[in-house]
Amino acid sequence: MADQERTLMNKLRVEPDGKVRLKDWDPRDKSLFKDEEETKAATAALARDIDILQDRLYAEGKRSLLVILQGTDTSGKDGTIRGVFNAAGPLGVSVHAFGPPSRIELEHDYLWRVHEAVPRRGTIGIFNRSHYEDVLIGRVRKLAPDKAIEQRYEQINAFEKMLAENGTTILKFMLHISKDEQKERLQERLDDPTKHWKFNPGDLEDREHWDEYQEAYETMLNRCSTKWAPWHIIPADRKWVRNAAIATIVKATLEEMDPQYPKVSWKPGDFKIE
Repeated sequence: MADQERTLMNKLRVEPDGKVRLKDWDPRDKSLFKDEEETKAATAALARDIDILQDRLYAEGKRSLLVILQGTDTSGKDGTIRGVFNAAGPLGVSVHAFGPPSRIELEHDYLWRVHEAVPRRGTIGIFNRSHYEDVLIGRVRKLAPDKAIEQRYEQINAFEKMLAENGTTILKFMLHISKDEQKERLQERLDDPTKHWKFNPGDLEDREHWDEYQEAYETMLNRCSTKWAPWHIIPADRKWVRNAAIATIVKATLEEMDPQYPKVSWKPGDFKIE
């Protein structure tokens, strides 16, 4: 791993049993990158590298990578997927967006629908929102008893440890935006007819609980960043910084996994194509 990549990962990673306070993390921080246009070009190159590594992962067929994107409304989860993973072939990448649970899902434990969406071996799976909704909106909106919410942190850690021990590498990204930036992005959805479909009046209700959500995120980060599934806090007010940071970490992680094309039992020279 290059020194620059290691520095970035160390700066953005939440250490286990940390004491994160989001007010100490600048959502507009661009100190890890220099020129915007150069960084955008570098991100495009990283996306192509991710595609090559994903092809090796798919061919190897033994392990998987789970990327979890979590953040408030307008934090850029969709934009991250487009900016970082669009170069990767669709055969080896899956995206699962978690919305409100269905009636059938509510008849099971809260992790039931999540386990079903975990990427199969050889693939990269991306969660747009995730099981962490059950300790975020679940906590703020009182969708479950306090005791049940409290139990979920260790249950989630155990669930992710089981995945890690069975060949799934896990990367978790909290897309950290400011309240002012969210306001601008929500207003843009109202002003642009092509983005009306993205606007949900319920987003304004959640915005009224901004401070409570920030506290819920801090608890999530402090309780659920582990050695086997670390959280990274991504400054997301600047889209180009967000994409560059996540692309750097994903590429470095895939390189550490070092997937290999399988060796074949035959020799290419033994065959002649007529």
